[in-house]
Amino acid sequence: MTTPAHTAHASANPPNRPLIRLYQDWLAEHRGLQFNSYGELWRWSVDEPEAFWRSLWDHDGFESPTPPTVALANAQMPGAQWFPGTQVNYAQRVLRHVAAAEAAGVPAIVSDDELGQARELGWAELQRQVASLALRLRAAGVGRGDRVAAYLPNIPETMVAFLACASLGAIWSVCAPDMGTQAVTDRFSQITPKLLIATDGVYYAGKAIDRSETVQALRAALPSVQTLLMVRSPHARQVLPADIDYEDAIADTGEAVQAFTPEWLPFDHPLWVVYSSGTTGLPKPIVHGHGGILLISAASGKHYDIGCSHAANNLGERFHWYSSTGWIMWNAQLAGLLDGATVCLFDGSPGGSKDQPDWGVLWRFAARHRVTWFGAGAAFYASCMKAGITLSDFGDLRRIRALGSTGSPLAEDVQRWVSDQFAALGTPDIWWNNISGGTDFAGAFIGGHRELPIQPGRMQCRMLGCAVEAWSEQGQAVTDEVGELVCRSPLPSMPLYFWGDEGNARYLGSYFDTYPGVWRHGDWLKVHDDESCIIYGRSDATINRHGLRMGTSELYNAVEALPEVLDSLVIDLEYLGKESRMIMFVSLRPGFTMDAALLARVQGAIRQAVSPRFVPDEILQAPEIPRTLSGKKQEVPIKKVFLGQPLAKVVNRDAMANPGCLPWYQARADEHLARQG
Repeated sequence: MTTPAHTAHASANPPNRPLIRLYQDWLAEHRGLQFNSYGELWRWSVDEPEAFWRSLWDHDGFESPTPPTVALANAQMPGAQWFPGTQVNYAQRVLRHVAAAEAAGVPAIVSDDELGQARELGWAELQRQVASLALRLRAAGVGRGDRVAAYLPNIPETMVAFLACASLGAIWSVCAPDMGTQAVTDRFSQITPKLLIATDGVYYAGKAIDRSETVQALRAALPSVQTLLMVRSPHARQVLPADIDYEDAIADTGEAVQAFTPEWLPFDHPLWVVYSSGTTGLPKPIVHGHGGILLISAASGKHYDIGCSHAANNLGERFHWYSSTGWIMWNAQLAGLLDGATVCLFDGSPGGSKDQPDWGVLWRFAARHRVTWFGAGAAFYASCMKAGITLSDFGDLRRIRALGSTGSPLAEDVQRWVSDQFAALGTPDIWWNNISGGTDFAGAFIGGHRELPIQPGRMQCRMLGCAVEAWSEQGQAVTDEVGELVCRSPLPSMPLYFWGDEGNARYLGSYFDTYPGVWRHGDWLKVHDDESCIIYGRSDATINRHGLRMGTSELYNAVEALPEVLDSLVIDLEYLGKESRMIMFVSLRPGFTMDAALLARVQGAIRQAVSPRFVPDEILQAPEIPRTLSGKKQEVPIKKVFLGQPLAKVVNRDAMANPGCLPWYQARADEHLARQG
C-alpha cells in the first residue's frame, strides 16, 4: 500500500478513498495481488499488460454480448489486437448511468457562455435526445462506418450529436468554429463525410461571429456530403437552407425513441477521427476505436479520480475542463460522462476580450455551477497569475477539490501561485492532477494520484498501463536525465490507422521511425528517482500553441500563398515550463520589405486560413530559409539554436543547400537569448 509519507500530502477534501486505491484493494481481493506502493502497482501494470487490462475490464464491469477470452492477442506495435471478439459501444457505456443519476437528481451536462445563458441537461433527457437524433440520422441513411463531420462549438448539442453518431456506429469528426475554412477543409476532405453537422454562428470574446458563409464554403468543398444538419444560433446574418434542423431532429418522444438502444459494435470499430498535424503534408487523420477509447478512459479515470460520489456535500462530481472542440481535451471532458459525472461546459473566451481582458471568467463560471474538478491549459493559469487576479473575488470556489493542467509544461511558480490562492480560500491541500499525453492516442501518459506527493512543476507519476520511459540518443532508458519520451508497449487507444494511409506508411513514420516497434511521442521527458516526471516541451517541430497542436505546413500554406512571400519557416520555443513563443521567418521576393502593411497581411492570412491562435508572436524578414540539399526546411535545427544549442552541433552544413544564411540565424538567436536573460 501507499506509504504514510505519501498520504500526508493527500488532499483533505473529499475524505473517501482514491479510485486507484479502491482498484488496488480489488486486485488484492479478486486477484490475490498485493502492492506496497504505487510504483509496484505501475510496474505490474506495464510488465503484465494482459493481466492488467483484463483486470480493468472486470473491475469496471464492462459488458459484451460475447465475453472476452483474451485481453491482448498480439502485443506488437503497431498492430496490437485487443479483446478480439468482444462488442462495445461508447454511447451505451455513457447511458448506463441514466437510472442511478436520475435517482440521485444530478444533471448530465451543465453549460454556460459569455452571455450568461446557463442550461442544464438531465440524464434521461440526454438519453431521449440522443435516441431521437440517432433515429433521424438513421432515416437519413447514416449508419455503420459513415463519416460525420461536425463544425460545432463546446455546447451540449455537440455532445448529443457525438453520442447519437456513436450509437449507430457512424464515425465522428469535429472541428472548432474558430478554425479557418481551409484548415477545416484540409481535415474533413480526407475522410469524405456523408453528413455535415454545423452551426451558423458563435459568440466569442465579446463578439457575435457569423459562420454561415463558412458553412456554405464547407459544403461546396465537401462533395461527399449528402445531408446538412444545422444547429442554428442567433449570431448568423442569414438563414441557411438545411436538410435537417437540429431542434426538429431531437424533438421525437415516441415509442421508437423510448425503445432505442445503441448498437453493439466490434471492439475495434472506429469511433472518431481526430487530427494531429506534423511538419509536412495535410493533418494526420487519426482513427481510434470504441473499445480502445473506453479502456484508456477507464484507466485515466482512476488517475483523474472522477466519480459521482466524490464531491463535497453529495452534490455529485461536477467536472470541468476548459477546451474548444478542436482540442483533444474536449474528448477528455466528454469522458466525464463515462464516469457518471456532471460535465460542465463553458463556451467562450477564458480571458475576456482584447479590449476588456478578464481572467475571472472561468472562475466565476466554476463558482456559479459548483464545479468540483477544474481543468484548463497551463497557459490559462499563467495568464491568471500575470493578470494579478485574486480568486476570492470571483465567488465561492471552495467546492473545487482538484485542479488539472495540460497543453504545455506548468511552471513551478505558476502552480505555487494558484495553490497559494486556494490556501487563502481555505483549501490549503488542493490537489493538482497535471497530465501529459496527446491527440495521437487520446489519452495521457503521465498524470496524478491523489495520495502521492505534490511537487510544483512536476507530474506525480506515469499512468497505469503506460510503459513510458525517457530514452537517450542510444535508445537506453535514463533516470534524472532529459530524454525522448517513448512508450515501449502498446496501449488499447493507440491509432487503429490513419484514414487513407496506404500501407500504414505515414503512421509508421510518425511514431516508429526512430525506434522500430517502440512509440516515440515527440516530447522531452525527465523521470525522477521518486517516479515524478517533467515534460520539457516538444522534441520535434510541431507547433504546440497553448495545448492545440498544429503542423507547420498549414502555416506555410497560408503565408506562402501571398504573392510577396517567397518562403517561410516557423519555430515554437515552448520549453522548460515557459510560455509558447512562436517566431516566423519570412523570405520575401525581391523588391519587398516587411513593412506594417505586409506584416498585417501575413498575420491576416494565418488568422483566416488557420486560426487566430496560431498568429506568431514575432515575424521577421529573413534573407533565406535554411534548407537541406533535398529541400527540407531546417525547422528543428533552427529551433535548437534559438534554445541555446551550438550551431555546429545541430546543423550539418555539408547537408545544406544554403549554409551561407546560417550566420544571420545565429545572430537572431543570440539576440533572442540575450532578451531571455
